[in-house]
Amino acid sequence: MSKKLTLRWDKLQARSSIILLVVAAVIIEVMSVGQYLFTRNGIRHEVEQRARTEINLKNMEIQNVISDVEVAVNNMQWLIDWAAANPDSIYSTLQLIIHNNPIITGCAMAFEPNHFPSKGEWYEPFAGRENGLTGAIVHRQIGSAEHNYHNATWYREGLASKGGHWTEPYFDDAGSKMIVSSYTLPIHDKNGKVIGVFCSDVSLEWLADLFGSHSGAYTFLTSRAGRLLACPDKSMVMTTTIQEVAKQFKDTMIDVVNANMLAGDSGDASIKDNDGNKNYMYYAPVEGKTGWKMAIIFPDKEIYAGLHKLGRQLGIFLILGLLLMAFILWRTFRGHQRLQAVNAEKERIGNELRIASGIQMGMLPKTFPPYPDLDELAMAGSLVPAKEVGGDLFDFYVRDHKLFFCVGDVSGKGVPASLVMAVTRSLFRTVSSHTVEPEQVMMQMNNAMSEMNESSMFVTLFIGVLDLTTGTLAYSNAGHCPPVVITGADVAPIEMDANIPVGLMTDWEYSRQTVDIVPGTTIFAYTDGLTEAENAEHGQYGEERMLAALKQNSNLAPHNLIASMSDSVHAFVAGAEQSDDLTMLAIHYIATVKA
Repeated sequence: MSKKLTLRWDKLQARSSIILLVVAAVIIEVMSVGQYLFTRNGIRHEVEQRARTEINLKNMEIQNVISDVEVAVNNMQWLIDWAAANPDSIYSTLQLIIHNNPIITGCAMAFEPNHFPSKGEWYEPFAGRENGLTGAIVHRQIGSAEHNYHNATWYREGLASKGGHWTEPYFDDAGSKMIVSSYTLPIHDKNGKVIGVFCSDVSLEWLADLFGSHSGAYTFLTSRAGRLLACPDKSMVMTTTIQEVAKQFKDTMIDVVNANMLAGDSGDASIKDNDGNKNYMYYAPVEGKTGWKMAIIFPDKEIYAGLHKLGRQLGIFLILGLLLMAFILWRTFRGHQRLQAVNAEKERIGNELRIASGIQMGMLPKTFPPYPDLDELAMAGSLVPAKEVGGDLFDFYVRDHKLFFCVGDVSGKGVPASLVMAVTRSLFRTVSSHTVEPEQVMMQMNNAMSEMNESSMFVTLFIGVLDLTTGTLAYSNAGHCPPVVITGADVAPIEMDANIPVGLMTDWEYSRQTVDIVPGTTIFAYTDGLTEAENAEHGQYGEERMLAALKQNSNLAPHNLIASMSDSVHAFVAGAEQSDDLTMLAIHYIATVKA
């Protein structure tokens, strides 16, 4: 090759290399911009999740306090009405309420004018702690012409309310001597007539530690009317409203946000301050009757400070150290890295599901017989999930010569159902430890799960309480399959009232039913994974086949009965894939317990 041709070839190669480098630079720059936008969106999503998590956590913490007060006062309604009819017991009743409920700083019973003629027009017995939450409990009569509570908002609202009512926070200069929010209830005489208002004060000092500036975020809490109850700037607490704060901003979006918050809505918005800096705001109402609202604000410059710094460094690096080989190597290893990431993620998910399955199964009774020293009772249970984790559950325990047990089926499958299953089992244990009435246990569980049921999942549930001294089975059903009673050759489902599943609607009145269980009877409870088990032709096992199998094996002990029913189902499906969780519980009532 001649020198001229060689030179032309070299120039062509150089030009081609330059073109490749330019193309590579453009591609890398485009990809960098895309990565920057992707990362920015990821950070924004993470901030949103963090905001919602913080709001939910604060909501739960507030609800724990508010609910404690509401439950305590509501449970004392009968005592309050009784004390009103027995004036000599009023102060001792108020002191008892304060003593048993440390969160309540003070409480009073304010009566209508001249209700007790000897006490005058303003009679308001009060009991409270001398130094906030730590002092001794004292009492005094605080009603007077100077403290004319009949004109107070809390009193008028308490009279008008049909149930409990939370007041707008205020400074109680006559009673607790601090900023409080009061939970009020109307007081009734023996004829049901409203004769006054019971008022329980809760100090708002505990909110100061809950709301503030944390990790670049600004959180605050407002009252029903928009007054700041907690925020990092303590000088604004109870002195400023969000409407007054809004007047300091040029951005009219804050007026929209304030209107939404006051209306009890939740959402997010982007707001610019007067310096043009963008802020992201997330807000939501506090659940319950208080009417409070909370919000959290993240400044844009703090959210993306690290990303902006990284972007500048990456730009300099690309300008100074751009090499074609980097692009080639990046393209070469990209597929390999993705494959490794996918395999690692699959392995991680598999490990987590196995661990979750072990945790879930560990929550269920697994030792049979469960009560070897209790000769009057024999039991066995089985749960086979369709996936690694499932939504079926069963549980039982003995307390005060009574067997408490439940069988349930969560709508859906997999991890969401398993989480609801865990909550259901925990609520059953917690609620049933305080009452022996199955319908009360069901109603309290339903209210708790309905209030936190954002995913619209529900649980069909059967709760039974078997009195081992009498053989009486009290039970309540929430849309679940009726258990079968096996007495000798007689095999029949228990009669059931129609009730909706747990978690769909608050305040549902579940019914209570009873049936007498004679010694020698077996109660067989199950989920629809048994009757709806399908074979390869999609035929179902069915209730008739189940009842026939139970009748055929009616003389078996609980663990043998469970094993026999499992064999029967497996023989029917003949290897077809399990489509639903399968749960069975057998309870053999042998004899009465001597009280």
